[in-house]
Amino acid sequence: MSRVRPGTRHYTVVCSSCGTRYEDDGLVLDCSRRHEPAFLRTEYDGTGAQAGVGTGLFRHAPLLPVTRTFPDVPGPVVHRAQRLGRRIGLDRLWVAFSGHWPERGAQLPTCTFKDLEAYTVLGRLPAAPPVLVIPSAGNTAAAFAWAATLHRVHCLLVVPAPALERMRFPAPLDPCVRLVVLDGAATYSDAIACAELLAALPGHHAEGGSRNVGRRDGLGTVMLAAAEVLGRLPESYVQAVGSGTGAIGAHEAARRVRAHGEPLPRLLMCQNAPFAPLYDAWRSADPAPVPVPAHREHEPLARELTNRRPPFAVRGGVRDVLTESGGDVRCTDNEAALAALALFEEVEGIDIEPGAGVALAALADAARTGQVRRDELVLLNITGGGRARQAQDIALVPAEPWLRVAWPGRDEGPRCVARQVERMLTGAAAVTEGR
Repeated sequence: MSRVRPGTRHYTVVCSSCGTRYEDDGLVLDCSRRHEPAFLRTEYDGTGAQAGVGTGLFRHAPLLPVTRTFPDVPGPVVHRAQRLGRRIGLDRLWVAFSGHWPERGAQLPTCTFKDLEAYTVLGRLPAAPPVLVIPSAGNTAAAFAWAATLHRVHCLLVVPAPALERMRFPAPLDPCVRLVVLDGAATYSDAIACAELLAALPGHHAEGGSRNVGRRDGLGTVMLAAAEVLGRLPESYVQAVGSGTGAIGAHEAARRVRAHGEPLPRLLMCQNAPFAPLYDAWRSADPAPVPVPAHREHEPLARELTNRRPPFAVRGGVRDVLTESGGDVRCTDNEAALAALALFEEVEGIDIEPGAGVALAALADAARTGQVRRDELVLLNITGGGRARQAQDIALVPAEPWLRVAWPGRDEGPRCVARQVERMLTGAAAVTEGR
């Protein structure tokens, strides 16, 4: 099996629209040519090598855009969920679990599959990277904060205040991790708007979200792990989505490893009403996501899914992968998601995140209505779980924000945050120079 040699790149980055090929510098996010919005994607050296040696995330390093790996990074755990399947009317249900579940061997440090993307993005970076700027609703920030703390990578994280509930770690964060918290009524969309301005600061760089091939390929290891366990690809793949990055990554991974003539898994993406722009866009003749009133971002149980600008019409984005896989987007409400959370914990014995509850509720409904056959081979991505269990097993320390900003509203908010961050950075530089 091929392995990753430190400092070398065993892949090429290719534009999904024009086919222009790039030697990756670890930071490129977009094609330099003028055309429709389009994702870059990765093409790997060799054919069919989906796993190297060892265990965990970097077992899949031959199909990850990294020049270095990190030790002891767990991966997702795939198991058959017969009892859960029987409860929702499925005979061949498998679960890919990302989180903290020691009895199953699941040990992701911040309890969601965002750990998979964080370590892959860090492994893709050049030797002396700029400060990565990353907006988050909570889970992504937690994953990057802890990975960057352990490996001394500078990053600036921007989150709305409710995200602090998920920012608890086995030790304090390293000073190289700067956490900006937006107080008041700020939302995930507001964090994204702020991050766009902050990424333009000297020495800073946008991490890129769904545009970053490291994110998509890191999350795609869920599909790689499942293919290893199943000995084939599933017929359907079910996941809750905000941007759809994880589902796109799973689809791209399936394309790389499928056997000749093997069909791609049908993607079933799941959103949480009343904030469901991908669901609305998929059912609309207009390729742009349908605008959703700002106050609705606070209403879903799974706030991590409230991405106002998902990459729906981007070449290689959500619409393309749904079309190619024969997939669909389903929507479920808070009541159904809460019932699904309780069902999973009752049957499987572990708590799961709200987004995972949305996915289970949508899958159960799809089984009831016949969209998913009883005998279909289904992979359900439980994107996060075991947070309550982890709090029992490990003493966790709440993260200390580097800066808290009273959110003045959407019109002035991003510029206000950018000014305050600049003042903080200027002050920190002056202190350093004075030593």
